[in-house]
Amino acid sequence: MGSDAEVIVVGDPTLIDRAVARVDELEARWSRFLDGSEVSRLNRLAGDRVAVSPDTVLLVRRAVEAWRLSGGSVDPTVLGDVLRAGYHRPFDQLRTATPRPVSLLVRGVDAIEVDDRGVRLPAGVGFDPGGIGKGLAADLVLDDLLGAGAEGACVNLGGDLRVAGRPPDTHAWTVAVEHPARPEPLAHLGLHEGAVATSTTLLRRWDDESGEHRHHLIDPATGQPSSSDLELVTVVAGAAWRAEILAKAVLLRGSAHPFDILGGTGAEALAVADDGRVLTSPGFTAFTGGRLP
Repeated sequence: MGSDAEVIVVGDPTLIDRAVARVDELEARWSRFLDGSEVSRLNRLAGDRVAVSPDTVLLVRRAVEAWRLSGGSVDPTVLGDVLRAGYHRPFDQLRTATPRPVSLLVRGVDAIEVDDRGVRLPAGVGFDPGGIGKGLAADLVLDDLLGAGAEGACVNLGGDLRVAGRPPDTHAWTVAVEHPARPEPLAHLGLHEGAVATSTTLLRRWDDESGEHRHHLIDPATGQPSSSDLELVTVVAGAAWRAEILAKAVLLRGSAHPFDILGGTGAEALAVADDGRVLTSPGFTAFTGGRLP
């Protein structure tokens, strides 16, 4: 998944191996950088119905739901725009990237067809799970661990994190909210159960051949890397896939009215603007013991 993974299991330590195998399985199915993955096959066969695993059916359904929930700001069919920005190989191989002309990959979430046995992407549409894949994977791995008998577990896939059950040594799971450019965490969150996800423009960055800075968060409104004045957003929600898409949606909105989209979702958020301001939604301090970051 191009990210560090961290798993904590309370109870049977052999379940760690089960978690690692499950993460590997999901990456093998969902990575757009693996030719044999189900996502790569969907993209090659866009226009045709493709039989896929139940995991991938769920991924596509969640991606379509994310598009609706975010008002279109989280779009799993921006693959063409991602490639045009230069993100055409795994990030650890990406230092300077030349944007590629891509003529066929267009958007079309509303025309994706999915049922329990397969998926049909519209012809010319490319599907990129992006961050929602990591969030959903964290949810699935955690649910699998609890179902296998873990007393508690934490699954963190590249900053998309889900916790549940008994924590190792305290009354709640403690999650640090970190900023890449700051030496100390912005906040420490206490959760009994739930998810935390962070979206930022500061980590997956590269320069194109002209020296212009690029990053991986595409704004569907422009087809270009986001120009929002927010550089990092962390969201607390019930599930990691939902926290992930809300974090991106808040970041793309900018600092003027960043948290409007959270209304009715039960989620809370922290945002950092490019001028250093730290903003929080009204209920965020419930996770920090009443302290503001």
